[in-house]
Amino acid sequence: MNTLKTLTGDITRLVMDAIVNAANASLLGGGGVDGAIHRAGGPAILAACREIRQTRHPDGLPSGEAVVTTGGNLPARLVIHTAGPIYHSDPDPAGNLARCYRRCLELAMENQARRIAFPGISTGVYGFPKEAAARIAIGTIRDFFAEFPDAGMSVTLVAFSPADEEILLAHLR
Repeated sequence: MNTLKTLTGDITRLVMDAIVNAANASLLGGGGVDGAIHRAGGPAILAACREIRQTRHPDGLPSGEAVVTTGGNLPARLVIHTAGPIYHSDPDPAGNLARCYRRCLELAMENQARRIAFPGISTGVYGFPKEAAARIAIGTIRDFFAEFPDAGMSVTLVAFSPADEEILLAHLR
């Protein structure tokens, strides 16, 4: 049985199989959730990201794609890094945001990560409207669950604030 829930909190403190990092294309850390994950996870995450840049994505992680690294010092075993779309400059922001969620769920399954937490991808400095992003995230996750009903995944959407959680809850109903 798959489950989907929300909470307001710090994604870096959650005990999960995997947490998702709303990364920038460089994979080398940044602000917001990305910076918090790199700081809390320690040097092992940055080292793994540097290796991915050198071997698989020398030009940076494309929007809508995702990669997996160790969780380093985090309570989560893995970090799934995804580069969300920059809303006002991406040619297909809705499609690329849906691809972010879908690809992260696929990588979670491939890595036997049944408990996964997502932040709001692209809803900070990347400017994606929170209502639309919530609708896309929840719709994509529900579509994935319908395709893989026996995956046994527990997905938590982690809100930055109670107001952000209310937006998510409105779309879960």
